Amino acid sequence: MLIFITLALGLAPFIPQPHLLEKLSMLLDGTLSQPIDIFDLLMHSTPAILLVLKLVRMHKLKHHP
Repeated sequence: MLIFITLALGLAPFIPQPHLLEKLSMLLDGTLSQPIDIFDLLMHSTPAILLVLKLVRMHKLKHHP
């Protein structure tokens, strides 16, 4: 379920460019300054961050019971 949410929010809208890629590009360019853009970055990246944290936790539990 988390993978689906990560893909859906990470890639939405599909055209012309996914918001997550657009906001990360703005962050790297130093132009991410509007509150709505910062919120958008957080909203679209939260599922991906949660997925990474879950995978790390699962990996640790598997190797260190």
